[in-house]
Amino acid sequence: MAPTTAAPVAAGPALVLASASPRRLDLLAQVGVTPDRVDPADIDETPLRDETPRRHALRLALEKAQVVAARAPSDFVLAADTVVAVGRRILPKAETEADVLYCLKLLSGRNHKVLTGVALIAPDGRTATRLVETKVSFKRLSDVERDSYVASGQWRGKAGGYGVQGLAGGFITDLQGSYPSVVGLPLYETLNLLSGLGYRP
Repeated sequence: MAPTTAAPVAAGPALVLASASPRRLDLLAQVGVTPDRVDPADIDETPLRDETPRRHALRLALEKAQVVAARAPSDFVLAADTVVAVGRRILPKAETEADVLYCLKLLSGRNHKVLTGVALIAPDGRTATRLVETKVSFKRLSDVERDSYVASGQWRGKAGGYGVQGLAGGFITDLQGSYPSVVGLPLYETLNLLSGLGYRP
């Protein structure tokens, strides 16, 4: 009798990360999750009039997920957006030296909030979101520290002009909440979303 071979196991829906951030890929890898594809969503991230930082972070995460889900309706789509806020003021993603100097002036010697919205859309259309808020305190920056940081270029493209995992980590005197959320993706909440909507690696 000829030997029998096991039927191949059908692959489940893919996981698509709607972000080009290498930091989010690294964070997911840290907890054993590897997206099948990366498909960044290109959306207008301008805050709406009178939009609070919390609503802004959640809205952008959901819009990013919806844009990519329209291209990948049979897959799980995960998206996130991180916002740095001083009070109700949403700080920009720094693209120029003027941007980062503006951010550093507001952050120096003060507390601020980092809010990360996460959205997941399942193949059947079910959608779940989470918002994680972390309180961060900065030391008062000297002119030398500010100028050295600006010269480093580490601020480019980062919300609020800084990344906690870089040189700016030395400016932080206190962090209350989720460290990975400040990096760009709250891992506990993201794993709960994936599990809750039935994603299986």
